[in-house]
Amino acid sequence: MMPQEKSQDERRSRTRFPIHRELRYKLLENETVVESGLGETIDMASGGMAFQIEHPLKVGAFIELAISWPVLLDDCCAMRLIVSGRVVRSWGKRSACRVDKYEFRTRSRVVPVATVRKEGNVQRFPVPRKESLKAAGF
Repeated sequence: MMPQEKSQDERRSRTRFPIHRELRYKLLENETVVESGLGETIDMASGGMAFQIEHPLKVGAFIELAISWPVLLDDCCAMRLIVSGRVVRSWGKRSACRVDKYEFRTRSRVVPVATVRKEGNVQRFPVPRKESLKAAGF
């Protein structure tokens, strides 16, 4: 992934990387969620990011973004990047926010439900083997 070239009238001091990932957003007022929804990132830098949602946002609004991360932790665990900041620009469906705080979190795992065998009036659940427990992270 190559960083975007800076034009002569570019105001940003940090290099932005074009990366398109699914995101979930929450607009917060006094630590209360007032709006939430889905969108997609446009580009990212260490100091800010641009993204697209269904409508314009109010400049100055506090926003939290949860972005699906393209790399697995230890080649098996999905990650997401959580970004908090203020909306600094909004034009049409596109907005940009300043990155005040960020952290990586693991995404919840989906554990397959065990199939149940029924023999007469007795239900039998499969007994997990040690190898399958270890593969599931237990």
